[in-house]
Amino acid sequence: MMMTRYRKNYPNLSVITRVYPSCSDSDGPAVRQVWRTDGNLKEHYGRNDNQQFFNRGGYRSFRNHSHWRAKPPRQLGPCGRFPGGSVDGSNWRGDGQTERGRGGNKFKNFGRGGAWRGRQKGGRGGPIFRITIPRAKKYRQHWLISSLQTHSPIPFKPLHYCTSGQSVHFYVEDEAAASALRRLSRKITDSEGYKVVVFANPCSSFPVQQTSLKPEDLKHLKKCMSKRFDVSQKCLDLSSIHTDPTLVSQKIQVTLNKNNCVKAVLAIIEENIPALSSLNLSNNMLFHLNALADLVQKTPNLKSLNLSCNELRSEEELNNLKGLGLVELWLDRNPLCDCFDDQTSYIRALRERFPRLCKLDGHALPPPISFGIETNTVLPPCKSSYVVSDEIMSVIQRFLQQYYSLYDSGNRQQLMNAYHDGACFSISLPPLTNPTRCMLGEYHDDNRNLKQITDSSTRIRNLKRSRLNVVAFLNELPKTQHDMSSFTVDVNTYTNTLLAFTVSGLFKDGEARVIGGSKQSVRGFSRAFITVPAPNSGLCIVNDELYVRTASSVEMQQAFKAPPAPTPSSSHPASTLSASQQEMLSAFSRCSQMNLEWSQKCLQDNAWDYHRAAQIFTDLKEQGKIPEAAFIK
Repeated sequence: MMMTRYRKNYPNLSVITRVYPSCSDSDGPAVRQVWRTDGNLKEHYGRNDNQQFFNRGGYRSFRNHSHWRAKPPRQLGPCGRFPGGSVDGSNWRGDGQTERGRGGNKFKNFGRGGAWRGRQKGGRGGPIFRITIPRAKKYRQHWLISSLQTHSPIPFKPLHYCTSGQSVHFYVEDEAAASALRRLSRKITDSEGYKVVVFANPCSSFPVQQTSLKPEDLKHLKKCMSKRFDVSQKCLDLSSIHTDPTLVSQKIQVTLNKNNCVKAVLAIIEENIPALSSLNLSNNMLFHLNALADLVQKTPNLKSLNLSCNELRSEEELNNLKGLGLVELWLDRNPLCDCFDDQTSYIRALRERFPRLCKLDGHALPPPISFGIETNTVLPPCKSSYVVSDEIMSVIQRFLQQYYSLYDSGNRQQLMNAYHDGACFSISLPPLTNPTRCMLGEYHDDNRNLKQITDSSTRIRNLKRSRLNVVAFLNELPKTQHDMSSFTVDVNTYTNTLLAFTVSGLFKDGEARVIGGSKQSVRGFSRAFITVPAPNSGLCIVNDELYVRTASSVEMQQAFKAPPAPTPSSSHPASTLSASQQEMLSAFSRCSQMNLEWSQKCLQDNAWDYHRAAQIFTDLKEQGKIPEAAFIK
């Protein structure tokens, strides 16, 4: 009846008999009949889901599928970076193959990192696998491992055999071996007739405990490293050190992703191989390089480093090795290689950390772009101010003296003649986290920093227009005192009808504010003036932009320190200088680079006429008539 009904709905229905091998040799073969159609490879219930999760009644059955099922190793071929070449036994993939849903390779010449690829024989770069056998603590380790190795079609090497409760755990580094071990579940029978259950799960690292190595362990480690050291090449090969037979036979766990093991290895290198030039750390499951930061001090001559086939996921890890003068570096088959879009960005990121790098992943790099300047070249000293000529500097100096003498006088209404009828003025402040507690709180309401003020009405309100509004607003600002000796001037634009310059320096409020128990009144400023010629051979301000900031601790210490009194010469007896003369003397000394004694002499000889003294100084300097002693400070 059932067959007749099914044949009416599915005319191509047929019965297939499948023979399944039994789990033990004593049981007979299992025979199961499966209904299917000959037309489509589709379940007879019309479902498109994965048929292994459906029982014969059409309901989901997760029996025998509740544990992780290892996939068979993909036939990917050699995994590498370079087309047509072979570096460390690796080649590139052919066209048309995709990885993780992505088509083709990211890099034409450098390939992908490949940390997710399956661990085939001789290959690295994928996750390790934890093998768990429940209720296996009662078994002898030799019997259990030998039974698994006998029945497994793929050879494997168990790593870090341990027990947890009644279960046994060990690790393998081969995906194919892990899949084969999982398929051995319930196929091995112990002496009591119980089936041995095997689970396999991927994991990221070995859970090695941070136990210090014993003195006898260090002796074996030192002996192992001596066998791996090439004296002629000064090369130390520590690749896959955790699987070294010498250490495994002594049950010594040396895993270089643990700090205690790294410190022990670096101590041996520092004591016995200080001139090490090449180090191979491939295939060591390195996730971080923090513990290897001491390589910079302990191996100053290291030129070649191999970090391939590890688990480094971020390029920032390489900052721990930034001080090494590496010439050769291997990083292929690390997850961090997948973080770069192309070969250029890959090379650039590494050369930022290792400028002398000439070889990457076994391939020569193009020569770095440099300016051709030797490292010992002495650069010219930085000038405090930049002016077009001494004539322009004298005009600006005269303008600043007049302007700030009125600005600091307390009555700023006298600045009315300094501004044009259509002049504009604005104040900008740096970003403030707490304006009410900040030293610049008095200026906060008038801040017009366009990066912070986005409201158009506030921008318009805080821009002061016309001469009357500008001077009225300046008169409302806090009283100030400027340190003329701290001024630096940079001329931006100079024509016959326009002069734009920026003056920077220090000032303090008339009333110091007390913050944290100390007076904090010194502030820095930068002021950009755009001026046009005035009828009285002066300057008229068209645009004025003031930027106010807090002063640094160094600036606070140096602010408002009067210059030392100049040593009087024989022809010019000492005289008491006024405040304006002190400021002129300081400015002239800074611009001429002469010391204060010779600067005072030049100004006094020219009746303290700054412009005339500057012109005479320029003429005498061009003629070479100023002695070298005038420039000794």
